[in-house]
Amino acid sequence: MSLSPGDRVAAELGDDGRPTPQVVIEPDADRLARSVAQALVARLAAAQAVHGTASVVLTGGGIGIAVLEHVAGLVTEPVREVVDWSAVDFWWGDERFVPADSDERNERQARQALLDRLDLPSFRVHAMPASDAFGTPEEAAEDHLGELREYAAEGRDLPRFDVLLLGMGPEGHTASIFPDSPAATDQRPVFAVRDCPKPPPTRISLGFSAINTAEEIWMIASGAEKAPAVARALAGASSQELPAAGVHGTRATRWLLDAAAASRLPRSED
Repeated sequence: MSLSPGDRVAAELGDDGRPTPQVVIEPDADRLARSVAQALVARLAAAQAVHGTASVVLTGGGIGIAVLEHVAGLVTEPVREVVDWSAVDFWWGDERFVPADSDERNERQARQALLDRLDLPSFRVHAMPASDAFGTPEEAAEDHLGELREYAAEGRDLPRFDVLLLGMGPEGHTASIFPDSPAATDQRPVFAVRDCPKPPPTRISLGFSAINTAEEIWMIASGAEKAPAVARALAGASSQELPAAGVHGTRATRWLLDAAAASRLPRSED
């Protein structure tokens, strides 16, 4: 029996000491994007109440950009203006190694959907380098590692990530970590990715060693084509064969799905 919209269940991934993932299901992609946007605003406000600042790692893709568009709508509602956006650091989980003005860049899409509406200080936007700034993706990745270290607190190698948003491909890739690729076993925090099976083939990506330092990881997936990979990931697939299964926040891991993406999950009592 499949899970239904509105269900919230815990997925059993073994007794490994990590927070048990929570699964939240919304009826459709638009409702999913809207609910994630509302939760994100609340989470960033809570982080600022504790730390004075907040930090989020963005994802691209259709659902990731839809979330940002809904956040932009919330910003215009005075009752929702609870986040000091000038004190939010924006990072990305991966980026296409293309020119800065390319519509394929996650950064450019995020700016159009949200960031350009927020009047942000430039130092709060930590975009991964573009191909017209560095000759190779390896050089660009090394430069971005330097920025990550620059914004890390004393005694840490990486910045604090309050929320890290991720999407997932139908074959189970997340960020630019594809199944059975060198990236799936790369222990570096950020690295170049070449020969991706999905265009564009050259990218920069955070690795598991950086992703899994986030306090909360929110995996967002919509569409029936994602359902088999969602089911495999939450059944305990290995991170090498299905990279989306290898992510876990230090405080919480949430799988935020629409009904179609959740259609192959069993009910918790089954």
